[in-house]
Amino acid sequence: MGLAERRRALGYSQEGLAHALGVDRRTVGRWETRETAPQPPLRPRLAELLQIDLDELDALMGQPQAARQGSTGSPPCDHLGSGDLDDMIRRQFLRAIAVTSALVAVSADESAALVDGARRGMPDDFLRMNGHLWQVYQLARAKGSVYPIVRDQLSALNDTLDGKPESETRGLCSAAGDLFQLAGELAFDGNRYTDAAASYTLAASASKEAKSYDLWACALVRHAYVDLYDRRYVDAIGTLSAAEKVARRGDSSLSTRHWVASVQAEAYAGLGNLAACERALDEAEKVTDLSGLAHNGGWLRFDGSRLAEERGARYLQLGRLDLAEKALTSALNQDVFASGQSFRRRGAVLTDLASIGAQRHDPDQALTYGREALQLARATSSGYIARKLQRLRTDLGPLAHDARVVELGAEIDALCTT
Repeated sequence: MGLAERRRALGYSQEGLAHALGVDRRTVGRWETRETAPQPPLRPRLAELLQIDLDELDALMGQPQAARQGSTGSPPCDHLGSGDLDDMIRRQFLRAIAVTSALVAVSADESAALVDGARRGMPDDFLRMNGHLWQVYQLARAKGSVYPIVRDQLSALNDTLDGKPESETRGLCSAAGDLFQLAGELAFDGNRYTDAAASYTLAASASKEAKSYDLWACALVRHAYVDLYDRRYVDAIGTLSAAEKVARRGDSSLSTRHWVASVQAEAYAGLGNLAACERALDEAEKVTDLSGLAHNGGWLRFDGSRLAEERGARYLQLGRLDLAEKALTSALNQDVFASGQSFRRRGAVLTDLASIGAQRHDPDQALTYGREALQLARATSSGYIARKLQRLRTDLGPLAHDARVVELGAEIDALCTT
């Protein structure tokens, strides 16, 4: 029996097994054809899902036990959840960035001189291009359409970084920290969580090398989202605590530390801690006290415009439905949604309002908002909205006596399996 047979015997589809592991469906397909092998950190969870031990998993996949121990000559691992060009790009970057470790020890004056030198050359060109790509990403209805351009930009940055003198490396590391965050956003939106986490980790490493503290903190915040999605709230709080400390070393005129607080509120809500959640939300709202441009519209976009929807979502997590509905309805009437600028955010708010209807046993409210969110998920191919709809699917259970709700549930199931 091979992996595919064992999976089917236990009733898993490729999509279902991939979702349980936090990897892409194609990754499971490559394991089953033995093109790649699971990354070591994934193996215990895979064995658990298949109800076998690790040695049985080795035998199932036709892989010697030594391969699990990482010995030389073992089959190629699906290192970061993809095993494709993305993985190669990340490895190239890690090799190229290895020469920059000495930069961490330079003095402040030397650091300033290096940054000034980098800005006069190629790094500045990369940063400008990255800014353009963030704008394209935000405006794109289907986020995945931006991916090939970002991948090409990452390849070009790797080629430029390889062999560059230290005088230019710091600026290039800053550009890499920026671009790997965007790559992570694309992976996360496409439900490729292992790829997203790997990109965010590299973004944090590159930003640390560049001593770009706000960029570094934002990479940590995005990494925490992976834990939040898997409901590992304690792990997320640990990552966010580190992000908070890094942000304190950054630019106080930027909104970084307020974004950290906003995401901390989500982690505390997941743990059911209303008091800590509200304290974090209050801290996030202090972003409105900042003067000037508090964000760059790229890797840092927190400007206070999301406060209503964030507060509504947190109250929903905590079961405070009246407070949640008031905040979410206010968010839905904001100009950013009326102008159609953020389909992803609108889809999230609609799904939360549908969930409130389901929890109140109000099928009309659940259907009205749920159907509109489903239409947006189809139109944008957004994995983010699809994930929200999957959670709504669970809330719809008590309304299963209504044929319309059953139909909506079936459409959500169909969306999430294609």
